Amino acid sequence: METLIPTINRLQEVFLTVGAEIIQLPQIVVVGSQSSGKSSVLESLVGRDFLPRGSGIVTRRPLVLQLVNVLFYTAFMISFPSSHTLQGISPEPIYLKIFSPKVLNLTLVDLPGITKVPVGDQPEDIEAQVQEMILSFISNPNSLILAVSPANSDLATSDALKLAREVDPDGRRTLLVVSKLDLMDAGTDALEVLLGRVIPVRLGIIGVVNRSQHDINTQKSLEDTTRDEQAFLQRHYPSLASRAGSRYLAKTLSRLLMHHIRDCLPDLKTRVTVLNAQYQARLNGYGQPVEDHSATLLQIVTKFASDYCSTIEGTARFIQTSELCGGARICYIFHETFGRTLQCIDPLGGLTELDILTAIRNATGPRPALFVPEVSFELLVKRQMKRLEEPSLRCVELVHEELQRIIQHCSSFSTQELLRFPKLHDSIVEVVTGLLRKRLPITNEMVHNLVAIELAYINTKHPDFADAAQVSASVNSQQVAICPLQQVLAFIIYSAGVNSSSCVPLSLNNYVSASKHKQSLSQLQWNSRLSRIFFDLMTSLWISCCQAEALDGGKRWKNEKFAEEKASPAGFGSPSKGQAINLLDTALPVSRKLSAREQRDCEVIQRLIKCYFLIVRKSIQDSVPKTVMHFLVNFVKEHLQSELVGQLYKQALLQELLIESQDTAQQRTEVAQMLEGLKKANNIISEIRETHLW
Repeated sequence: METLIPTINRLQEVFLTVGAEIIQLPQIVVVGSQSSGKSSVLESLVGRDFLPRGSGIVTRRPLVLQLVNVLFYTAFMISFPSSHTLQGISPEPIYLKIFSPKVLNLTLVDLPGITKVPVGDQPEDIEAQVQEMILSFISNPNSLILAVSPANSDLATSDALKLAREVDPDGRRTLLVVSKLDLMDAGTDALEVLLGRVIPVRLGIIGVVNRSQHDINTQKSLEDTTRDEQAFLQRHYPSLASRAGSRYLAKTLSRLLMHHIRDCLPDLKTRVTVLNAQYQARLNGYGQPVEDHSATLLQIVTKFASDYCSTIEGTARFIQTSELCGGARICYIFHETFGRTLQCIDPLGGLTELDILTAIRNATGPRPALFVPEVSFELLVKRQMKRLEEPSLRCVELVHEELQRIIQHCSSFSTQELLRFPKLHDSIVEVVTGLLRKRLPITNEMVHNLVAIELAYINTKHPDFADAAQVSASVNSQQVAICPLQQVLAFIIYSAGVNSSSCVPLSLNNYVSASKHKQSLSQLQWNSRLSRIFFDLMTSLWISCCQAEALDGGKRWKNEKFAEEKASPAGFGSPSKGQAINLLDTALPVSRKLSAREQRDCEVIQRLIKCYFLIVRKSIQDSVPKTVMHFLVNFVKEHLQSELVGQLYKQALLQELLIESQDTAQQRTEVAQMLEGLKKANNIISEIRETHLW
């Protein structure tokens, strides 16, 4: 078990060479205020004067002190950081290794003393800097905290214990050293403090006697100081003499550190193994230095083309979970964005009844039409069909943008080798972008042709298209009803009880008597009378309707004739859309009430347009995605690799394209050094057997 501390020292040396702080090694951190006796405690542990002394902050950097027990000689090894500071403090540590037969295997970290007021060249925030540095060391869960507090000050005001409590509230990692026991006021002692009755500390409280300034000035040896310390403890604290003093402190620290290392070693080994695998993966991602430029270029280009196609097909290794990407996004564009846009288009949107009537009149020329002209239907339905072209071209644009996004996706996630060669990355992006740009107008032209094909021939014999005669008959059948059916039936029943020559309906009383009279008639007589009454009724209704329509037409003709007679021939300009020629002084209203025939003609045209528009919309919704896939997506997938090889695989460009970026080369070097240090650390830890831990 005594080999654990030298093992940790070897690990510190390994990670010192790579300058890494990713491994939190077990260590003892010494914390205390200025003039609390930290330096004297450390020197008593080493047995030599080696620390600088003076006023203010003398320790401006962390000092990592490694004590190694040897048999024959005493030697010092020191490692200074590359940078230095003239004012304030620096977090870069100094490593001091001491070999001596008078020391125990121990590793300590001495930190600058806690101060409150800046003195001399110290910065204004010296207190915050010191506390931040101390917290960065003692926050390490693998570190033990050696808090030094003088006996001649109240322990409740100890800054060292305050900082230790912040990171170790349970006190499991804290050991308290009460220094300067010989400087307490006469008649007082630290017995209650040393017994843990004032402030209990889990790892214990140890009292020591430091060298005074007089001893330092007279160069009193540390051996004499240790003997005097034991004599003082025997006189004043006889019950605690065996558990106090510098020698007991050294043994306690060595024992605590070894047990702490033993407890931390399994997690430390796991941490080193995990980091080893992570840095090996990072190094593999950076790749090896390029030796064969041709093979490297072909490998990168082939892998990029494969990842690009895999992203479209949905078989890529790196699949995003936050948003749709690649082929899934294209499918969403086809069936959600494009499909819903077409469904939202109103077949009769932007088309008024006045537009329909104008088209019908323009198609008939100077002659009034007896039937709805077919030319007006074709003219209006083509106008509505053209509205399908804009969303179709927008669908092509959205798919093109997604194919552009796949380039960045492959560069960021799938092909890490591209980050090594920025020029090759830019060239690949340029080639793929150029290929997509070249295919975009071809795809747009084909989509435009799809709409043009539908406009070129209006197929009124389409199986799904309703026949014009059926639509017209349906409209006419809905407009034939002049009076409700209930009235006709009531009229027939009322008239059944009187003479058939009379067409006047009965009153309610007569209706009751007629019903009684019907019971006295035979069934044959009743049916004969109903037939005569129904024939007379329908004849009279037909004559009434004809007279009403003739009267209505005569009134309209008279009104128009009267308006023409009053009109003055002001001009003979061409009529605008939806308006008649204004021959009056006052403006004519734009809208007017349509006649029954005009309403019927408009409804026929509207039904035909809606029916044929739905057929064409269904065809466009099915044909546009197929066209985009064939002319754009599938073409790029099939020709991407050949296009990249044809434009980039040239001997004159190999050297230029495969130049690594400086950041990548530097990062590969750092990762390789860290990986080498982790491998050494793993080998050092592997040398420890389970039997050595107990």
